[in-house]
Amino acid sequence: MGLARPQARRIIAGTFFLVLASALGLVYPKIIGDIVDQSLKSGNREHIDQVALAMVVIFLFQGVAMALRFYLFTTAGERVVTRLRQNLFASLMSQEVGFFDERKTGELTNRLSSDTTVLQNAVSVNISMALRNAAQAFGGIGLLFYTSPVLTALMLAIVPAVAVGAVSYGRKVRGLSKESQDALAVANEVAEESLSGIRTVRSFAAERHEVERYQSATEHAYDVARRRAKQSSFFLAGASSAGYLASAVVLWYGGRMVVDGRMTVGNLTSFLIYSLMVAFALGALADLWADFMRASGAAERVFELIDRVPAIPASGGERLAAVQGRVEFQEVRFAYPTRRDVPVLKGIHLALAPGEVVAIVGPSGAGKSTLAALLARMYDPQEGRVLLDGRELSTLDTEWLRQQVGTVAQEPMLFATSIADNIRYGRKDATDAEVEAAARTANAHEFISRFPEGYHTMVGERGVQLSGGQKQRIAIARAVLKDPRLLVLDEATSALDAESEHLVKEALERLMRGRTTLIIAHRLSTVMGANRVVVMEAGQVVQSGDHSTLMGQEGLYRRLVERQFVAA
Repeated sequence: MGLARPQARRIIAGTFFLVLASALGLVYPKIIGDIVDQSLKSGNREHIDQVALAMVVIFLFQGVAMALRFYLFTTAGERVVTRLRQNLFASLMSQEVGFFDERKTGELTNRLSSDTTVLQNAVSVNISMALRNAAQAFGGIGLLFYTSPVLTALMLAIVPAVAVGAVSYGRKVRGLSKESQDALAVANEVAEESLSGIRTVRSFAAERHEVERYQSATEHAYDVARRRAKQSSFFLAGASSAGYLASAVVLWYGGRMVVDGRMTVGNLTSFLIYSLMVAFALGALADLWADFMRASGAAERVFELIDRVPAIPASGGERLAAVQGRVEFQEVRFAYPTRRDVPVLKGIHLALAPGEVVAIVGPSGAGKSTLAALLARMYDPQEGRVLLDGRELSTLDTEWLRQQVGTVAQEPMLFATSIADNIRYGRKDATDAEVEAAARTANAHEFISRFPEGYHTMVGERGVQLSGGQKQRIAIARAVLKDPRLLVLDEATSALDAESEHLVKEALERLMRGRTTLIIAHRLSTVMGANRVVVMEAGQVVQSGDHSTLMGQEGLYRRLVERQFVAA
């Protein structure tokens, strides 16, 4: 209702035309009855012609009213669903990273597509049809009572049993609809994983396995849909049989009333047509009831996501006038939300001075990348504090904070747009000249210029049409354009060949000037230029100092360096 409120005028106008069309439709059986009685009584052709002409006029007005009703309700419903999709996507974008650790991408995209499509039918055409059929049913019942209270009472005797069946049926269908949507979400997850990882699937010749996985998921969805169809068929058969049984009883008793002279043939004819109208309307409402139960199941999941309050707010808090770049981790303890019983950081204490370059080294799983995630406030620590210029990150505006942190990852994420748009992602209002200047700083301008379309070259999904070194340099250009005060380099050169690494390192050195930088690295060449090296193991800092100092000590750093030389 809240989403529909901005469409109130359109809905009110649609309701007016709905009432008008339904009222005009209810005149039709009464006119038929009058024609029958006039034909049998007086045979007055002039009166019959006038009534028939009135019917034509009524039908024309009814057609216009029906068209306007359909248009107004449908467009209002489409607008409601559009806002629903927008609100759902905005809510997903505002959730903390831990939320996405627990949810699969396929499930969330299914909520945006499949669930909202179910709702789209419910709040557009179906609401219009439901209101029309409800108006027709209640209006028809009122006229039935007016025509013959006795016959109406006979006909409606069957309604309580059908109503009880509808409630029971609705509950079952609602549960099965939720189960069906969940099963479809699982199938979409399988498809999304297989298609996004198609190169891995190809390299392992696993196409048949992925097809079998998808078939298994869709078969489960079909099984749930079959059970839902079974419930629907039982209910519809019962409701339809009850309606026809009521019509048979009405026809039998009404015929006796005509024979006894208690009712005219015209009135019986009108009554039977009204009965059919009410029966058709109630049958349509039964079908729509099933659709609304499906929509109710989908709505629960959609509104659950829309109403979810993120653990880390997307915005709101203090914005510092100037950022010096002092970072402190004070006795930080952390475990990922999906594995709360597995501590990753165990009482980390670390300080970075403004403009200092600190390299974090250690074996896999030591907690290096987790420090970077906490610095950008992707997560909050369970214990301890992370501070920027003496202010706790939880008190700062999260959106502003992330604008101060630039990240260049081992596998940079590029969007399926042009090179210029990917660089401009660092600052949306940047001019073409600023984009080119950032690319030159990142040693990217030369290879971009060699493309026929230059900066307008499309990079493909996740930048698949570019080499690893090219993607890294575009990611660096993006960070240059962003101009952050804090910089995180997460193994930014570990996957590159020697030539690409040289170009990327040169670009990174330009980028690091004057910025507080946290380097997460395995390669000795990346560590050598750091002001300080921090060695981590099992979530704790075990050594700290410059390269030469640590090499003079017996410890993990020296062993890591020696192993790297042996491997080389």
